[in-house]
Amino acid sequence: MSKIGALLRRTFGIAKQHMGTDTFGNKYYYIPEQKTWTGRTIRAKRLVEPVNAKEYEYQEGSIPSEWDAWIRGRRKIPPTIEELLKNERYREQVKFLAKEVEEKEMLIQANEYEEGLVARPAQTQIKGHASAPHYREEQLSAEPSSTANTFQPGSWTPPKDQSTKA
Repeated sequence: MSKIGALLRRTFGIAKQHMGTDTFGNKYYYIPEQKTWTGRTIRAKRLVEPVNAKEYEYQEGSIPSEWDAWIRGRRKIPPTIEELLKNERYREQVKFLAKEVEEKEMLIQANEYEEGLVARPAQTQIKGHASAPHYREEQLSAEPSSTANTFQPGSWTPPKDQSTKA
């Protein structure tokens, strides 16, 4: 087999084995460990040929988690179509049950608000942000405020204080 594989590699490039296809149409391949003509060993690789070959068309979840585990080497055998369909039905069932629980919690919370058992959250409006330069009201100060670029000599005079008599 190694001589046939070497011949295939030399003639057609890399000999890859098709391991399966997922429900989205992505194709998964396995490239076995190979030796080059110099005797160097190239480790085995697992790869995917996505349906959307362009990076910008990739969306999260376009590779099923079972195939992702196989690609990353967390499982030895590739998943079957039956396993993929079973897990997809299970995920849909969990989403449905989670939605039901959320709706029940919203009803219970609404009843508790109506009965006065729980106080409603305070609705406050925050103006500005603590890191913003104008978070609080500006207070006029008697201190000179100027930058070196706009300073004019003699433009500031200290305020007349009533406690000091001039």
